[in-house]
Formats: sequence, C-alpha cells, structure tokens
Amino acid sequence: MLTATIGLVGALVYGAADFLGGLASQRISPVRVTALSAASGLVGLLLVLLLGFGEWSADAVFWGALSGVSGALAISLLYACLAIGPMSILSPLTAVISAIVPMTWGLATGDELAPTGYLALGLALVAVVLVGFVPEKGAVRPSLTGILMAIGAGTMIGTFLILIDQTPEDSGIVPLILNRSVNAAIMFTVVLVLWLIARRSRGELTPGHGNTVAGSWRPGLVLALACGVVDAAANVLLLVGIRIGDLTVMSVLTAMYPAGTILLAAVVLKERIAPVQWVGLALALIAAALLALA
Repeated sequence: MLTATIGLVGALVYGAADFLGGLASQRISPVRVTALSAASGLVGLLLVLLLGFGEWSADAVFWGALSGVSGALAISLLYACLAIGPMSILSPLTAVISAIVPMTWGLATGDELAPTGYLALGLALVAVVLVGFVPEKGAVRPSLTGILMAIGAGTMIGTFLILIDQTPEDSGIVPLILNRSVNAAIMFTVVLVLWLIARRSRGELTPGHGNTVAGSWRPGLVLALACGVVDAAANVLLLVGIRIGDLTVMSVLTAMYPAGTILLAAVVLKERIAPVQWVGLALALIAAALLALA
C-alpha cells in the first residue's frame, strides 16, 4: 500500500516539475532550463545531506554518477523528439518505454507479484498511454527519427531507474547528489558550447547585447530553479519507493507523471483535460489500488 501511494505521489510531483519546466522553457531555452534546474536540485539535495541522510561509498558514487549520464541523455533525447513531434504519439511512447525497461529488468531479477499485480501492471501501462496522450489537430505520423528518439529517451529514463536501484541501501540521497552533479556538469557544458557557437556565428557581442541576454533569463529563472527543487523531491520519493518496495511497481507508477502535468495545466492554465485522459487517470487509480493489494 505504501509503495503504491509513494509511486503515485512521486508521479504527480514529477508531473509538477515538468509543468514548471514547461513554463520556464517558454521564457528561456529548454537546455538552459535543464541546466539551471539540475543546479538548484543539487543545492536542495546537498542541504538534505547535511542532515545526515546518506552514507558515502564507492558504489553509491559510481552508480549515482552513471545515472547522471543516462539522465542527461534522456532529457536531451526527450526534448529533441518532442520538438520533432507529434507530441500526442511520442510523449506516451516515451513514457511507456520508460516503464517497460525497468519493469522487465525488475521481473527478470526477482521481483514477484500476486496474479492481480500483473493485471495491475497491464492496466497501468494502458493508463500511461491514455494519460500522456495529448490530442493534436491535424497531427501527422511521426518520423522514424522521432520514434527512435522517443524510444531512446524512454530507454534512458528506464536505465536511470535501474541504475538508481543498484545503489547501496544505506547510501541515502548520495546517489542522487552524484546524479545531479554529473547532470548539471553535462548540461552547463552544453549551454556553454551552444553559447560559444552562437557567439562565433554572429561575431562579437555588442556592449548592450549582453544586458539584453541577461534580461531574457529573468522571467524564467525562478520557474527553472523551482523546477529543479521539485524534481529533486520527486527523485527522493522514487528512491524511497524503490528502497521499501519493488522497482517493477515504482517504475510503472512513476511513468504516470503526465497526470501531474495535465492536472496542474487544468487548474492553473485552465486547459481542458481530454476525455481519453480522464479515462487514463481513472485507470491509473485502479491500477494503483490493485498494486497496493498485490
């Protein structure tokens, strides 16, 4: 029961982070949002570590750092495939793959469920597709490149979950700190390289141009920083759920993260939730209840 609850709450928190990240990306570039959120999440986790929630070890450092690489790849591929579109197909495809990869790993390495649990997993995967489906007018078939990127993004997200599951029980949030450190280093490097390329392509900046660029960061800065803190909180919930429960259950429930995004969009932005998404939300609650019983 506790694992299912943590999984659902974690999915909603992940969805809230995506919502904040989406708003920030409307104001500053997604790459910058990713870098800033990684940095703010790292600061939040370091503050938690000061309270004594974690033990350092070689395994914690290794698996945590490796998960940071997979996380950076996942984010890059996710943004790339969604930019290609259509989101209505590629977004749920990414979410399903991100659930299937660690679920398969968990079942293959010893996770066991009651018969109702396997039914719940099936319902949960259907819920992931329906919740993540965003109807688009005139949506076209996705290109092979978009599909491959979506599969790659989902695989890297699932790999992140598997790698975090390998960390020692007593490591606490240490693996997440390494994850964020590596992720932030990679993304800030990407931001710097893109900035240097853009600067070279347009020549030397004029004296006033730097102030304009700095000013364009301010509207999305707070949103990006908040996104990182919320995402770090979701990672902590994920880690707790994996520690007390099964990777199989947590991976499927976490993949329902679009639920948090669409619910916040409905409340804050007054966006309409499609009937198919309401069905997905209902199936998600049924699946969570069945997993709790299983």
